[in-house]
Amino acid sequence: MLDSRPEGSRPAHAPADHPKVKPAKVGILLANLGTPDGTDYWSMRRYLNEFLSDQRVIDYPKWKWQPLLQLIILTKRPFTSGAAYKSIWNEAANESPLMTITRAQTEKIAEQLHATYGDQVEVDFCMRYGNPSTQSKVQELVDKGCHKILFFPLYPQYAGATSATANDQFFRALMEQKWQPTARVVDPYFEHPEYIEALAQSIERAYAQAEVKPELLICSYHGVPKRYLMEGDPYHCQCQKTTRLLKERLGWDDTQIATTFQSQFGPEDWLRPYTVEEVARLAKEEGKTNIAVCAPAFSADCIETLEEINEEIKESFEHAGGEHFLYIPCLNDDDAHVKALCTVIGENLGGWVS
Repeated sequence: MLDSRPEGSRPAHAPADHPKVKPAKVGILLANLGTPDGTDYWSMRRYLNEFLSDQRVIDYPKWKWQPLLQLIILTKRPFTSGAAYKSIWNEAANESPLMTITRAQTEKIAEQLHATYGDQVEVDFCMRYGNPSTQSKVQELVDKGCHKILFFPLYPQYAGATSATANDQFFRALMEQKWQPTARVVDPYFEHPEYIEALAQSIERAYAQAEVKPELLICSYHGVPKRYLMEGDPYHCQCQKTTRLLKERLGWDDTQIATTFQSQFGPEDWLRPYTVEEVARLAKEEGKTNIAVCAPAFSADCIETLEEINEEIKESFEHAGGEHFLYIPCLNDDDAHVKALCTVIGENLGGWVS
């Protein structure tokens, strides 16, 4: 049972000089990829340096990669990435859409969990890169008396470059704690029935509202080098299963849905087909001039969806003769999505809360 002592009381029978101990709570820490603090050069450079220096993301030897990164890539890329972010920036809140959406998700999840568990739980979010940092949020939860923390990377499908690096950072933060909380990490939820249901509902709503019904739905997942699959990363297989389960829930056949991968980077061969090439091929070679694209690997809209899909990939499709391009937003803070995430959290809190 959780400790019900008042805030900051001493344990029973403890001497008068014993440090006060906060009542024990369970922390739920949601984690997303990250965001720059601004669109200016130095904000972008700091963010890109942290992101692209992560060897879970770019696993080339440091002696080979870092000179290229520091001397060439980080000299030019902050300008182009900054311009891309500026095109989608939430000017009213002066933050990226990913930050805005993740905060909204967290607030809704916290509301539902507090309705279920009361003040037994503390809910917050962090970013793997940028702010709020994983380290700072772990410290805040510990300061609030969280003796247990459930860490939830908001990636439906597991990948070393997403889920694993988020977990790495979480455990690095725990290493700094004198009194280390007990920890659990949420499994990927790529096949969870409520996640699939939320996805299906978003597709059905978008199709019902479309002026012209799409001929094909492209499920565009963030890419990784094909080598990662060969080395045992399950990401590709989990993406394929998400598409299959979505297809079955919608009652469709293979001609109505396809899986592609976006955001390839560097000289290696990545998971194929590439979204930007496939949408052009469909328009030019197969006469598919009316398509829809969704992004089931992203829990929240971000630079890869709002700018890459809805601008670059759309442009590739239209230049090849495509006429109607429908981007279906991520699940974001949709009620069905929040319900699914709360269900997953509840399943992982077994034995921790009553």
